[in-house]
Amino acid sequence: MSLLVVGLSHRTAPVSVLERASLGQEARAALAHDVLAAEPATEAAVLATCNRIELYADVDKFHAGVAELSTLLARHSGVGLDELTPHLYVHYEDRAVHHLFSVACGLDSMVVGEGQILGQIKDALALGQELHTAGRLLNDLFQQALRVGKRAHSETGIDKAGQSLVTFGLEQLAPGGDVPGWAAGKRALVIGAGSMSSLAAATLARAGVAHVAVANRTVERAERLARILTEPGAGHRATAAAVEMSAVPEELAAADVVVSCTGATGLVLTAATVAAALAAKDGDLCPVDDDCATAPAAGVRLAFLDLAMPRDVDAAVHGLDGARLVDIETLAEASADAPMAADVDQVRSIVADEVAAFGAAQRAAHITPTVVALRTMAADVVRSEMARLNGRLPGLDDKQRAEITQTVRRVVDKLLHAPTVRVKELAATPGGAGYADALRELFDLDPQAVAAVSRADARPATENNARESA
Repeated sequence: MSLLVVGLSHRTAPVSVLERASLGQEARAALAHDVLAAEPATEAAVLATCNRIELYADVDKFHAGVAELSTLLARHSGVGLDELTPHLYVHYEDRAVHHLFSVACGLDSMVVGEGQILGQIKDALALGQELHTAGRLLNDLFQQALRVGKRAHSETGIDKAGQSLVTFGLEQLAPGGDVPGWAAGKRALVIGAGSMSSLAAATLARAGVAHVAVANRTVERAERLARILTEPGAGHRATAAAVEMSAVPEELAAADVVVSCTGATGLVLTAATVAAALAAKDGDLCPVDDDCATAPAAGVRLAFLDLAMPRDVDAAVHGLDGARLVDIETLAEASADAPMAADVDQVRSIVADEVAAFGAAQRAAHITPTVVALRTMAADVVRSEMARLNGRLPGLDDKQRAEITQTVRRVVDKLLHAPTVRVKELAATPGGAGYADALRELFDLDPQAVAAVSRADARPATENNARESA
């Protein structure tokens, strides 16, 4: 296993760099294909979220792999390599596994414990499978990461240690973090109909907003989200309706709170658009000395939560009277890294155990093709020797011939049993990768025969993993 990760996140790069380096779906696909075209890599997957961009690859050379992956990441992101390099981190082999498992558990998230990352990891795996850039190693790795993340959330209180990015963002808008008290009776505008926008719409509806307008480039998706919000048993009384993107300025003037999370590459809401909406709104600003329980803050008539990367809402909105904007940069400054130390420590222990188990399984799997090739060679020797014996002793009847064949096979199996079992055990230990090489050397195994077994094993595993992730 030669797993390499090269990436940048909110921990290593400012939002301005993350924003410029963000990758759309087509760019991720192109990047994964270009990684495979590069000499050092045989597998590739891209994990891109609102606060991280990571490139995973199976490489045969560490330094060449780091150089190639960094160069490709810079080329596809549009950020110069010299500017990007200081913000990049590199993880290799077990450290790379540890990193992804920690990410899957929410330990590396802006808000510790948030669960949205599991869906994003699943999306990255699905894309790698669709493009056929994820082979046995990355399929196994990402599938296991999903299982580790689910285990962390089911066995610990990490969910309570942090909150979803949506909830955390709304708490930054609400005075004293009281989202239900602040949201009650308000009109909300949700721009986008993806997973994050859907979560935001549902959260606002549960918090008590009176109406949710959903705008999306594809109106059918907005209509679907609006229907979900108004289904019987949804647990709230909010009304909801889908609107065209062209109607956003009008809806903006009627809204009290706006959540935006689209995949647009440019601004969705400019400062001029927001200023026009503020001017069109009825009523005066809430005076600072009055008790305005439903206002996000004194003087705020329009509150924005921008969860997109790159940003949907013009940063200049921060300077508009009557507007309050919470975006990814604001959340990064407000987030806390260790809200519940005991749960975080428990998750870290789970990650450590799972990394060790994954490494042992991969090392054991690495020697399996060699063992299979050895047993195949032994079977060929038995067949060859029995054919020679038949030529020398043509008078043997079928029963005698079958008994001799069975005896020879049992002798060979018994001789090979102990060393092959032991070599698998040794291969699963740290540093055990060399046992496969030793076995090939001792028995003079054909490297091509071993490689053929590996290729035959790889395709069914990939297909099984694809079915499991569906």
